Amino acid sequence: MNYIGSKHKLGDFIKSTVKEVVSEDLSQMVFCDLFAGTGSVGRNFKTSVKSIISNDVEFYSYILLKNYIENHQKINTEDLLTELNNLKGKPGFIFEEYSENGRGNRLYFSETNGKKIDAIRQKIEKWKLFKEIGENQYFFLLASLLESADKVANTASVYGAFLKKVKATAHKEFKLIPANFEFTNNSHQVFHQDANQLIKTIEGDILYLDPPYNARQYGANYHILNTIAKYDTFVPRGKTGLRDYYRSNYCRRGEVKNSFQDLLKNANFRYIFFSYNNEGLMPSEEIKKIMSRFGNYDLVTRNYKRFKADSTENRMHTANKTKEYLHILEKK
Repeated sequence: MNYIGSKHKLGDFIKSTVKEVVSEDLSQMVFCDLFAGTGSVGRNFKTSVKSIISNDVEFYSYILLKNYIENHQKINTEDLLTELNNLKGKPGFIFEEYSENGRGNRLYFSETNGKKIDAIRQKIEKWKLFKEIGENQYFFLLASLLESADKVANTASVYGAFLKKVKATAHKEFKLIPANFEFTNNSHQVFHQDANQLIKTIEGDILYLDPPYNARQYGANYHILNTIAKYDTFVPRGKTGLRDYYRSNYCRRGEVKNSFQDLLKNANFRYIFFSYNNEGLMPSEEIKKIMSRFGNYDLVTRNYKRFKADSTENRMHTANKTKEYLHILEKK
């Protein structure tokens, strides 16, 4: 999934830095990814640590994390995937409100793919209702649906807008691709809470923080994924069909500093790694000042290619590189 702020390309940099700073056996440590998004960082550490605590306030993220992080033992899914892929499409909420020729007149999906997403989503929920699948299978199938739907979405990457015409990749036949996860002997925990509230109730060894760094609210940019995940009834608003969404204080210039300081104060972790961008709402010097109040501070940086929309459909960014700051705190 092409995701704003994804740390997939920075995975090796983050992991090597953590290993160098901690310089202890990670296999006996609890690693927490508090603003986990698609879970790429937690997934990178999953087989290296004792256990993962993973959290995100967005519901689509929670679904992905329940599969990629909390699922850790082999489950039977092959026959389920085959049955879902063989379903005929049927009109439902996604087709009517977010697909070509639907009543909402929103081109997030082709007509055929919108109907197929509806058919699969309804079938998964029916299986759960009649207890024909377990919780681990349910989250695996939903995560697979979200990932697969994203691949045929008629957008320039995020869901803040749809394209005026259905592009070639959005016309491709929908196929449910398995969202495979890593197997581990130890179990892991996944939460769906406000990070500043959850931090008061958990503890561990390594805390990784990757909050939003600018004014873009994830609930608006990925609202379609929340709608597919929840599959609830509401009245879509405006041209893009928005639903009510969570607004993070980390996206508000007037709130981010106090929220960050409060989070650090309540963090019961020895090592804290804070990913931030040189284009973020908090300047690097301000972050250093705040973190230094709680222990020993350090900083490493890495240049990398910025997130950009589909280059064939949208050339909204002129610069293609940015700098990632990994702020480090050994808390006293």
